[in-house]
Amino acid sequence: MRTTQRRRPELASFLRSRRARVTPADVGMPPGLRRRTPGLRREEVAQLSGVGVTWYTWLEQGRPINASAQVLDAVARTLRLDQPEREHLYRLAEVPFDPVPQEPTESVGPEVQGIIDALDPLPAVVYNSRYDILAINPGYRALITTPEIVDIGVPNALWTLFTVSEDACPLLYRERELPVMVATLRSSYGRHVGEPAWERFIRALTVASPYFAELWASGEVVRPGPRVKTFRHRAVGELRMTSQSLSIDGMPECRIVVYTPADAETHEKSRLLTETGSSLSGAKEN
Repeated sequence: MRTTQRRRPELASFLRSRRARVTPADVGMPPGLRRRTPGLRREEVAQLSGVGVTWYTWLEQGRPINASAQVLDAVARTLRLDQPEREHLYRLAEVPFDPVPQEPTESVGPEVQGIIDALDPLPAVVYNSRYDILAINPGYRALITTPEIVDIGVPNALWTLFTVSEDACPLLYRERELPVMVATLRSSYGRHVGEPAWERFIRALTVASPYFAELWASGEVVRPGPRVKTFRHRAVGELRMTSQSLSIDGMPECRIVVYTPADAETHEKSRLLTETGSSLSGAKEN
């Protein structure tokens, strides 16, 4: 109750500020006379949104009334709210927010590439929520060889791991790590059920890998998080690396994953390999 009481005044203030910035000309209406502010009147917002004037007035006054997602969408369209503003409106009105489905991001800009390059020699990669590989740095390229996956058109970590032979898999504990990655994928899939790109990817990988099909059918769900992963390397043996995910502003559902040595032995191996310029290409991908 206390949270609701605090949100209602904020909702009222937010709606008034958004209404004030939309002019009659913006919505194809004549300016009219005796207009105190350049923005829309309450009755105009109500009319354009297809709701009652009294109901909208009460909503803007912060009164304890219920609002449906359909009505909030109509108000958001009238007030020309962008995606962050629309989500903010939903939260203030205490209505569950259902974002508009978006295609997975498939590239990064020079700023993000510059960040992961600056992390070198630490291996770093940018994934979208489907594990497409959007960018890598030299350290990652040395640690993990990413083949060009023509089957689905883009390099993808899951596709690589599930379509190489078990002996060629760079992860030493494949049976422990792959189920976690599939469960992480399913956590993201919940926001994209029915979207063609996602459905094609899941269907294709299910056909390509019986092991993926088995794990996918289990229904397990986890969120991304730090883990210690052991890689096999033909020159130095085992490398135990901690993976840490970092979100990226302006790139929803994308993350930078950075690998750091998990123990002194791996730190020393990584240092020697960096100093000598040797390639870590004995491992392929996480």
